[in-house]
Amino acid sequence: MLTTRLLEVLYPKHSSGQPGHQGGHADLGLLDAYSSAVSGAINRVGPAVVRVEPLVDGRAQGVGSGVFISPDGLLVTNSHVAARRSEAQLTLPDGRQVSAHVLGDDPDTDIAVLRANGSGYPYARLGDSKALVRGQVAIAIGNPLGFESTVTAGVISALGRSLRSQSGRLIDDVLQTDAALNPGNSGGPLVSSAGEGIGINTAIIQGAQGICFAVASNTANYVITELLQHGRVRRASLGIAGQTVPIPRRVADAAGFELVSGVVIVSVETGSPAALAGLRTGDVLLALDDKPVTGVDDLVRLLSADRIGTGMRILLLRSGGLQAVQVTPHDRATS
Repeated sequence: MLTTRLLEVLYPKHSSGQPGHQGGHADLGLLDAYSSAVSGAINRVGPAVVRVEPLVDGRAQGVGSGVFISPDGLLVTNSHVAARRSEAQLTLPDGRQVSAHVLGDDPDTDIAVLRANGSGYPYARLGDSKALVRGQVAIAIGNPLGFESTVTAGVISALGRSLRSQSGRLIDDVLQTDAALNPGNSGGPLVSSAGEGIGINTAIIQGAQGICFAVASNTANYVITELLQHGRVRRASLGIAGQTVPIPRRVADAAGFELVSGVVIVSVETGSPAALAGLRTGDVLLALDDKPVTGVDDLVRLLSADRIGTGMRILLLRSGGLQAVQVTPHDRATS
């Protein structure tokens, strides 16, 4: 909303034919409101954002960003920033340096969890990425190219993207933003104007402008919980890649669910549970065991460890009609 109103200020329609007529004070007030929203979010989250340097033989090597998510030193960053190392050095916004131990690392989602020595750290809250909409203000905080505590702002460009991780697997439920990211931003938070973390910045496309990506906060929260409880992320897998798409009201009514979106299959792995069950590209998943699938994040959450080896019923849309298919997910680690 702020972005839309800001554009109206920058490109006003002047019925009087006199540019800026009676608009100066209102324009300034609107710009101040936008600035206040952005700066307020930065003030809330900025103190929790740190520089992360993995340690190799006791020496810092490589650099990225990270964000504290609890006052006892729990920190989230990218897996590729942690670089498969067990220790890291953190530089706080005030210049202090502390050491941290890597608690868990999930290359499949490019998320790693660290624990810093000490306590009483400022921290950020990870919000609900499912509530995001395209065009919403997005603020990136990090340490690009060695420039500490750098802030860039833009909007959420797209939701529910898939992005290939360094492990070779697709990361589902990825946010696309035009907030500028550079090497060193990796692992830092993407923040809403409300001052909540909505993603963990993960990638840029070299040579492109305004195309950057962040792992959605809902996926990050799930991965963090799994890493803390089990040391790894246990996953059931169907062997598909999908993307969130809108669902017509008539389809939702016929399915018997309150659905505004579902997950369209964009690829099926050969020999996977999905392939064995006859699922194919273009099928739109609507529900798993009578639980609605409104997006990729729902699919990720529903395919939890307890689904491994257990048959489940998938309701899907194919060629304009509803179909039910039985499928037995397997452990993603075996695929």
